[in-house]
Amino acid sequence: MIDLSGKRALVTGASRGIGAAIALALAENGADVAFTYQHSTEKAQKVADSIRSKGRRVIAIEADSAHPGAIMRSVREAVSALGGLDILVNSAAIGHNGMITDIDVTEFQTLMDVNVRAPVLFAKAAIPHLAEGGRIISIGSGLGERVPFAGVTAYAMSKAALTSFTRGLSRELGPKGITVNLVQPGSTNTDANPADGPGAEFQRNLSSLGRFGEPHEVANAVVFLASPAASIITGAVLTADGGAIA
Repeated sequence: MIDLSGKRALVTGASRGIGAAIALALAENGADVAFTYQHSTEKAQKVADSIRSKGRRVIAIEADSAHPGAIMRSVREAVSALGGLDILVNSAAIGHNGMITDIDVTEFQTLMDVNVRAPVLFAKAAIPHLAEGGRIISIGSGLGERVPFAGVTAYAMSKAALTSFTRGLSRELGPKGITVNLVQPGSTNTDANPADGPGAEFQRNLSSLGRFGEPHEVANAVVFLASPAASIITGAVLTADGGAIA
């Protein structure tokens, strides 16, 4: 077990799926956790109850990552509830399937607002609260590096942007002793992309391991990067996709 006792984390988009697994894993390893959610109030409450049952402090913050004001408020509320901030995990994201010729301009802008602008603004708001040893970890996608099929161009583009964001921000924050890294999951068994859903067999065949990942496996990578064990790692991309882009 990695010891994150005394650490205070903010995880965005953590009422379900990978985000929820990250919030729970951080708590299991000793961190107090604030997390944001947008619509899934009941699921968010279950995540909060589970974290609380582990003896950790928790606050669930309703916020739309497409709105800058909600982002700034979320960080303020997290800092106030936890007494500070040590770890930021940018997990909130939305998907988009469809060809560029068919994409709606408003839909495209919302995708970019949530998947690209929100991580930047969460980092901007969090950085003043992070001391030496602080961590910023974003959740990208293997599609940000390799696009093996049509119809996900806009989404892949939004996730690819996180690579440059991670590398550039690591340069800015390195002198302060704050690390910045990116985790790229592959096909992961969530409500949004179940392992028994349409296209699942095709996705499995892309992987060296021949299976979907599980949310807790992605969360394990985040916990490692959040820990002192990863103190020399920054500006890095850790791909957790079962070998799909090998």
